[in-house]
Amino acid sequence: MPLAELNIAMPKYPLDDPRIAGFTDNIGRVNGLAATMPGFVWRHGDQASGHPGHQPVPWPNAIVTLSVWERAEDLHHFVRNTIHKAFHARRAEWFDAMDAHHFVMWHVAPDHRPTLTEAEARLDHLDTHGDTDHAFGWSHLAPIAYRNPQQCG
Repeated sequence: MPLAELNIAMPKYPLDDPRIAGFTDNIGRVNGLAATMPGFVWRHGDQASGHPGHQPVPWPNAIVTLSVWERAEDLHHFVRNTIHKAFHARRAEWFDAMDAHHFVMWHVAPDHRPTLTEAEARLDHLDTHGDTDHAFGWSHLAPIAYRNPQQCG
């Protein structure tokens, strides 16, 4: 069953600040790679405010990724075995730690494309109830072969 994921990052600096350029200058590169990966299905795009599909991001100043993958293993491979891993390793340079969960996954129907509102509700559910089949983190997904689930997402 396809898997949706939401990841939120709160930048330490304005996005045009040179201290975060190592990240912002590579967003297109990493997103472009994701779109070519086996198992990638869809990523939420930013639509202009007049577009029928436009939704304001519920987390002001955040960098938000919402995507769908065919299988958890496909997402895991992208996160841990591509250039994404190098950027993930440097996240403390660019992003503030968050008090609540910043990453959540859930299963979706094959043709479903989640909204930011839906993703926010899943994240809230994870914060309130912990890992459940409704909303979960890496540790809820077994038997994916990964070494350190706390480092993913």
